Amino acid sequence: MARGYDRDLIGYGANPPNPKWPNGARLAVNFVMNYEEGSEPSVQDGEGYTETGLTEAHALNQGVKGRDLAAEGMFEYGSRVGFWRLMRLFLERRLPLTIFGCALALERHPPAAAAIRKAGFDVCSHGWRWIKHYELSRTTEREHIRKAVASFEKSVGERPLGWYCRYGPSVNTPSWSSRRAASSTTPTPTTTSSRTGRR
Repeated sequence: MARGYDRDLIGYGANPPNPKWPNGARLAVNFVMNYEEGSEPSVQDGEGYTETGLTEAHALNQGVKGRDLAAEGMFEYGSRVGFWRLMRLFLERRLPLTIFGCALALERHPPAAAAIRKAGFDVCSHGWRWIKHYELSRTTEREHIRKAVASFEKSVGERPLGWYCRYGPSVNTPSWSSRRAASSTTPTPTTTSSRTGRR
């Protein structure tokens, strides 16, 4: 049976609301750093292949069987070098920053999690792992969200204030991430980051 058409193609139309930015600002800029390294699909985590998305090899479709050490090295560069460079740049300039962080990635890199926590940067959850939520079953996705929230509470000291999955949500994600249950491991009701750079 066909479902009703449930997409909003109109939105606010010609009458957008006034966001009332501080000091009458007309533009809000949100700087975001993605932190995924160590949570992407990998041989070590049971997928049987190395993630090559966002690497030089991705567009070449080389089809490496098993571990792709070049792709692994590019991800590792991000956590070992790139992260720290960006942190220095933003801290030196006293600029706010939102981390689109995968919970498992930060769990596997305690110094990075501690640096984010110390800086006071807000975290928008990029999922438990850097995987495609729309491929998960309803039950598995709910478990991933639960694990991610609990992980962030431990690694950065608080629940994520937003949620943004790799390549966007599944049809179930909004219902999970907008439902505040009695459990402390249910995300807060938003699907994008709602706070920038608490300092």
